[in-house]
Parts: sequence; structure tokens; C-alpha cells
Amino acid sequence: MAHNKSYTLGEIAELLNLKLVGDDQCEIQGLGTLLHASPGQLSFLSNPTYINQLSSTRASAVIVEDRFADACPQSALVSANPYVSFAQASALFADTPEPVTGIHASACVHASARLDDSVSVGPHAVIEADVLVGANSVIGANSYLGRGATLGANCQLYNNVTLYHGVIVGNDAIIHTAAVIGADGFGFAFDGKKSVKIHQLGTVIVGDDVEIGAGTTIDRGAIDDTIIEQGVKIDNQVQIGHNCHIGEHSVICGCTAIAGSVKLGKYCVMGGASGAVGHITIADKVQVSAMSLVSQSIKEAGIYSSGTGHMKTKDWKRNIVRFAQLDSIAKRLKELEKTSDKN
Repeated sequence: MAHNKSYTLGEIAELLNLKLVGDDQCEIQGLGTLLHASPGQLSFLSNPTYINQLSSTRASAVIVEDRFADACPQSALVSANPYVSFAQASALFADTPEPVTGIHASACVHASARLDDSVSVGPHAVIEADVLVGANSVIGANSYLGRGATLGANCQLYNNVTLYHGVIVGNDAIIHTAAVIGADGFGFAFDGKKSVKIHQLGTVIVGDDVEIGAGTTIDRGAIDDTIIEQGVKIDNQVQIGHNCHIGEHSVICGCTAIAGSVKLGKYCVMGGASGAVGHITIADKVQVSAMSLVSQSIKEAGIYSSGTGHMKTKDWKRNIVRFAQLDSIAKRLKELEKTSDKN
């Protein structure tokens, strides 16, 4: 996407606190991958798998570890962690439209709501009674903040975001389109004939520096609150059930479903389309592979997986038959072991 931002390599090196090897006056107008970058773009090498692309890249400069600096055909920015440095560089070229401070004429803001003068409210947004919004926050078009909700400073709510009543969001949050925070948790009691709704009396509390992806839903607590601690990053189309507690700086990838009352530790990663059954605890620094189901508590840090890897369908059909036979095979093996011991 075209934009008008440009920096010299010297400026970028200073802004990112990196060592520059090469031309400090080289003009950089954007970012690119090693394979597809053009002259005037900055790239990066963080995975040695792509080292073969370094010698042929057309990028004007590459962010690399010190050990790869001599192999860089153009200028190099030397970093201890090139991927993090690339992430920081991306902020220099971000082209998110600048909001217009103030309340759009079509927005509906209750008289008791308290919004800092620097807040931006987009068209047709609705802000109910007793809402509190901090400085420099942006509320996108058609978004809804329910009665008594709190939104901290420097937050970005994109279009069509819903914060239910009483939801609390900290500072520096980013919440993408169609996210719903604070809907009722899925709670019912069966009386023998029908399901009786358990009214959800808690709320959702979101810490500072949290990002929530498009179409994600986080349910309010039944009695205690649902907690999302600081620094958590949640991808698109994630479901987090009522009374969950997500530890700080954890990452939850797209299409993950976490049932109610799960306690997820700090610095965890839930891979894409993974899941967790309710009422379990997952320790700090646990990584769950994509499409895995966590069916019981995990007490030690590490990488956990479930399911089977892909294979050709004819092989999978044959193997799934064997899987169904495992119980009888195990029983026969046990009998053979008994017989062997007697002999």
C-alpha cells in the first residue's frame, strides 16, 4: 500500500537503536520481504531457513543478526532480535488513518457519559449512561459502549465494536471490528424439562496493552469477573468463555475456543483452532499446538499437542481403523505378557 513516509537508514538506525553497516543516507520508503522487496525498502532475516534469499534480495537494507551482517549484499541494520526490530520498524510506516478529534454529529452520547476532550467518536456510535473514556481514545463508527463501561486512554476501537454494560478496558487497547466484549456467558441449569438461564452477574476486565482481533467474543463472568491481563494478544474469531482468567502476555491464535473457568498462565501460546475444556488450569509458559484440545490441567511449562498429523486419505482411513482396535490389541498384549511371565 502506498504512503508518503520515508526515512534515511541513519534515522531508522537511531530510532530503533541499531548498529548501521552501510549508507546512512540511503532513503527507505517502506518494508518488504527478502524475496519480494524492491530498492528503497527495508527487509529482515530472523529465520535462518531463508538465508538463501539474503544474497539475492533487492532490498536496500536488511535487519540481521551480527553473524549475518557480512553476508548482506546491501546495507545492514544489526539487531539482537531482527523480528522484534522489524516489528518496531513497521510502526514507522503504519498508515492507519488519523482520527478527527470530537464527537460526530450522528453519534449518540448520554449526558452522564464522561469523555476526555481529546476523544474521537465516529458516526452512529452509541455511548450509554455513566461511560468513562480516557484521553486520546478513538471509538469507531457504529460502536457501542454500554452503561457504566470504562475505556482507558490511548485506546483504538474500530468500527462495530461492542462493549457491554460494566466492561472495563485498560489503557492502550486495540479492539478490532465486530469484537464483542461482555456478552452473557453460556450458563444454563436443566430442571428436567428445560434449560433455565443463569444470569451472568460479573463483567469483563481487560488490562493495559491488550489487542483483541476481529470477530472475537469474550463473555462476562457468571459471578466472578472474566479477566484478561495486561499485554495479552488475541487473534480473530476467538471465543473466551465466562470466568476465564488469561495471564499476562499470553497469545491466543485465531479460531481458538476456551471454555468457561479456564485459568491460562502467563506467557502462554494457544495455537490456531486449539481448544480447552472448562474448569482447568494451564501453567505459565505453555505452548499448545494448532488444532490441539487441552482436556485436563497442564502443570508444567512446555509444548503440548494432540490429534494426528495430516496424511493421504487412504492412509488415514486405514490408520483410523487400527486406532479403533487399540483397546482390543492392548488387552490381547496384556494376556500374552501374562502367558510369557508364566513360562
